[in-house]
Amino acid sequence: MAETKTKPTEISARDYISALPDEKKRADAETLLALFERVTGEPATMWGPSMIGFGSYDYVYDSGHKGTAMRGGFSPRKANLVLYLMGTYGDGGVEHSPLLANLGKHKTAKSCLYVNKLADVDLGVLREIAEASVADTRARYPAC
Repeated sequence: MAETKTKPTEISARDYISALPDEKKRADAETLLALFERVTGEPATMWGPSMIGFGSYDYVYDSGHKGTAMRGGFSPRKANLVLYLMGTYGDGGVEHSPLLANLGKHKTAKSCLYVNKLADVDLGVLREIAEASVADTRARYPAC
């Protein structure tokens, strides 16, 4: 079986954020850092070169593939902010959350929520979505 490429590193998430060249992206990343720390109660950890994760859990698929994933997190990419919401909180993934109707401008794909900038979304609704996702992963997968 192939080794998982996305795993925790020793890089400081705060250093990574402070080195972001775009001031607005840096400010949005700081806001998301605080939001996820509050929601998860976990410190930020870099997962790979550009993903900031909070907490972790072990999983095993029916196929036998197993690994460790972050409970939630984000990546301040050049084109947009990607939020990793691993809890499904509804059949089919994040795109089926009833909260999305009130979120604001966004796109979804399975466990990812894409926003161009935080000014485009309601931060209270975003917090609720993150809380639901983390609660779902904690119910499904006990802490590592």
